[in-house]
Amino acid sequence: MNLRRVSESRIPIADSRLFGRVAVVMGGVSAEREVSLDSGRNVLAALRARGVDAQAIDGIPALLDALRAGHFARVFNILHGGDGEDGVLQGALKSLRVPVTGSGVLGSALAMDKIRTKQVWLAVGLPTPRYVRFTQGDDVHAAIGQLGLPVVVKPSHEGSSVGITRVRNPADLVAAVELAARYDGELVVEELIEGDELTVGILQGEALPSIRIVPKGEFYDYHAKYVAEDTQYLCPGLEGDAEKEIRALALRAFHAAGCSGWGRVDVMRDRTGKCFLLEVNTTPGMTSHSLVPKAARAVGIEFEELCWRILETSFDGEAGRHA
Repeated sequence: MNLRRVSESRIPIADSRLFGRVAVVMGGVSAEREVSLDSGRNVLAALRARGVDAQAIDGIPALLDALRAGHFARVFNILHGGDGEDGVLQGALKSLRVPVTGSGVLGSALAMDKIRTKQVWLAVGLPTPRYVRFTQGDDVHAAIGQLGLPVVVKPSHEGSSVGITRVRNPADLVAAVELAARYDGELVVEELIEGDELTVGILQGEALPSIRIVPKGEFYDYHAKYVAEDTQYLCPGLEGDAEKEIRALALRAFHAAGCSGWGRVDVMRDRTGKCFLLEVNTTPGMTSHSLVPKAARAVGIEFEELCWRILETSFDGEAGRHA
């Protein structure tokens, strides 16, 4: 299987003044608001430490007002979920001709929708768990009849493990659907892959070392991601050819979804060693527990340098970003 390699490479910026005044947009109104604020504070401090004239902006309406008033030259987007990741912000900024970090309209919109990302991956021969598209009112037991148990029930448009339930017992299905249905979009009922959970960061056209996540509990849920101090992160997560293969798979998946700049691809590896793609996150967390900073550090890219390089991706729009 061949996929066209997206032309994307680092455009190094040596002088912080070339960025102009930067709006670090964070917070917003999605279910991931608090994580976004945490990420945003960290990014803001890192950019300022490197001499960047960066200012915090909370949410898209305030950002657009500031941009129309001519206050900023470019945007570092660290909004998690909602309109910050689904192409709405990217489209607005494109219409205003304001550069922004990360993926463009297409990659952002597609990656936010887990169902349609899966459809693209399957169309180009990339592996992803079997799934059923589910809307309120559908017969969840019929969906389970197609997949069997165990399954994962999750909203199609949320990240940070929001609204996700692993279901092993039929008696738990209704509650799982009710939880996922609290959030926007359709639901995904997905085959649960038993094995190792891994993630691969993408930065400027290259895959960073994989991270194998070993939570203290059974699953890597919201608590394990952002609160617990006993989750283990093994980097690189694999060795030898297996590590090379998962990085190559993640990069193909990222580009197949129309993404660019930076992001993270989540993968499950079953007990036979086969990898299954779960989703792409186009604006990953930048908190003390976050995964892309851990992977970058493993190859000598400290947090301040990582934020600088992500900001450099705002120069990629005309050459390499998907519109």
